[in-house]
Amino acid sequence: MKAIYFDMDGTIANLYGVSGWLENLRNEEVRPYKEADTMVRMATLARLLHKLQNNGYSIGIVSWLCRGGSQKYNEEVTAAKIKWLKLHLPSVEFNEVHIVEYGTPKEKVVKYPQGILFDDEERNRKNWIGKSFSEKNLLENLRGLL
Repeated sequence: MKAIYFDMDGTIANLYGVSGWLENLRNEEVRPYKEADTMVRMATLARLLHKLQNNGYSIGIVSWLCRGGSQKYNEEVTAAKIKWLKLHLPSVEFNEVHIVEYGTPKEKVVKYPQGILFDDEERNRKNWIGKSFSEKNLLENLRGLL
């Protein structure tokens, strides 16, 4: 199976562009996850994802929670991330969505670790079993798969 996975924070969601994001996360405030802008034109991303799914690709999300977050905070962040996806990519039906503890090896939680990963974190790209890309040129790299 051909598969493509996306990290969220710093890859498709501009969490780090939200004013006061780090302090908010340290204080277990969910605001940055709710207010994060998009990092690419989402209508274009949605169209590409639909085409890729029609061409046999499984599309998934694999995103970390905040480092050291309490169980309650992690539940709130998970809900905020899912709501963000529904708001910004409402027409996309993801085959998998994994929002996992910070530091969890992403290749260990997905169904197709030999697939493609888009992630801003170099460590995740290096550990990934399949092919991986940074967030840079995300749309162009997706077009290259069609």
